[in-house]
Amino acid sequence: MKKLLLLAAFCIQFPVFADIQSSFTSSIKLESVSAGTSADKIGSSYSISGTNITTTSGDAATVGGFGSLTNGVPSVTMPSATQTVAGETFSFTQSYLEGDATAGSAPTVGQVSNFSDLTSTAQGSVGTAAITLDHHTMSLAGGTGTGIVLTGQFVTDLTID
Repeated sequence: MKKLLLLAAFCIQFPVFADIQSSFTSSIKLESVSAGTSADKIGSSYSISGTNITTTSGDAATVGGFGSLTNGVPSVTMPSATQTVAGETFSFTQSYLEGDATAGSAPTVGQVSNFSDLTSTAQGSVGTAAITLDHHTMSLAGGTGTGIVLTGQFVTDLTID
């Protein structure tokens, strides 16, 4: 019977803690961010409202107060307004926002004209920026570039269970 108990003791599994994991990582990033400009063109708008008012315009070709366009900006003819019934209450409101004129040619790089939703960037320059990576030894030198972003990373993970 003792022999069977001894044999049963050897058949029982015990956990073994022999897991070892290791990782080594090196990375370097060199980025040149160039200057940028952004612009949005504003359009023209006109509104008019009123009660107990009669409006007249001297130009029959105008619609909503806008006339012909010059470089994307309309000419505006403001209507005259008269009270419809004398002595009665009335209200009259009009507003006008003149939009940006449209340029006749495209802008040069790095400059922004008033085209709609425009983003312009200038050329970036790395200059004398330098990076080196040798056996997890890294060297980062910003140098003479414009908008330089240097990132160096070294990671060591060790897990023993």
